[in-house]
Amino acid sequence: MEPTSPRRGGEGEERATGHHSALTLNINGTEHTLTLDHRTTVLDALRLHLGLTGAKKGCDHGQCGACTVLVDGRRANSCLLLAVAHDGARITTVEGLADGDRLHPLQAAFLQRDALQCGYCTPGQICSGIGVLGEAQDGFPSHATPHTAPVVAPMPLDAAEIRERMSGNLCRCGAYPRIVEAIVDVAS
Repeated sequence: MEPTSPRRGGEGEERATGHHSALTLNINGTEHTLTLDHRTTVLDALRLHLGLTGAKKGCDHGQCGACTVLVDGRRANSCLLLAVAHDGARITTVEGLADGDRLHPLQAAFLQRDALQCGYCTPGQICSGIGVLGEAQDGFPSHATPHTAPVVAPMPLDAAEIRERMSGNLCRCGAYPRIVEAIVDVAS
């Protein structure tokens, strides 16, 4: 008798299909109760199960930042987060930033500064930028913050601080100078 593979059917497949849980995610202010496979990432839950395609699947390894969202107010790479581990979390995607027709100030600054080219990374850049602003407001130092600098809230954000804090978000088009300018505009 041949061993059965979980991907080809048989007993292994029956065990694998039992690995689902019901969970509730608060996405952009709306609660969604989903039953998901335990291996489902927050990114896949957003894109495949809720139709929110703003967060992009770039590298799927947490290296490019295209999938950045805000989880309970802090930025995170959604491709690395298992949805089942975030039951009850408040998740904000780029789709949830505007207030009706009024853009979030950072979205408006990105348009004003022309801080995008192809646009693929832009949702992650904007969510990460909002995270940077929140971290600075709460007084979190970065790797670029001098060790002799007092830890104060809000932390001052200059171009060097912003570049360091945004270093996990890649832009293949090279819009970095304009992205930094847009964040400086909102920070000041």
